[in-house]
Amino acid sequence: MGNGVHFDRLETRLPEARERALFRDLRALLQAVRNRTPALRRQLSGIPTDALRDRAALARVPVLRKSDLADLQRKHPPFGGLTPTGSNGMLRLLVSPGPIFEPQAHGADWWGAGRAVFAAGIRKRDIAINCFSYHLTPGGYILESGLHAVGCAVIPGGVGNTEAQVEAIHHFRPRAYCGTPDFLKILLDASAELKSDA
Repeated sequence: MGNGVHFDRLETRLPEARERALFRDLRALLQAVRNRTPALRRQLSGIPTDALRDRAALARVPVLRKSDLADLQRKHPPFGGLTPTGSNGMLRLLVSPGPIFEPQAHGADWWGAGRAVFAAGIRKRDIAINCFSYHLTPGGYILESGLHAVGCAVIPGGVGNTEAQVEAIHHFRPRAYCGTPDFLKILLDASAELKSDA
């Protein structure tokens, strides 16, 4: 990880270098999975992977809408033909509203949330309470992997169990809160009601 100012050295690249690297990585990823993912193969029909070198070329790729994804997953379970790995090769199998079935593969910070967590000012050795749901949906896991990527200890609060969460906040004194504004208000109100200094 970086020097405390930047998440890593990639953040200090010139915009042109960043753009070239992103398109290079996109081409490499698509080349690796295109023939093993039927939905991507159909979506990229007539578009050579090597042609994806700039934003104009990327704009020619048809957009896959969320409503299309749910339909695609119904027709081709579990992930609509968009993953090269089957369900039994994943770390977690998650469900978002829609329903959208989402895989989480193995790997540190698989979701890539560490950079966003760092940009929010959270640093190594901070303690964070993560009040995004850990029940079926990916939100809790996305934020937790990002928090771990910057070196945080995480209180996996999820949603609900308000009194226990207020007690955990009082005891551990987290520096960061991850969750919805509505649930933060619930925690603040519960803390006032319980006369806690959390």
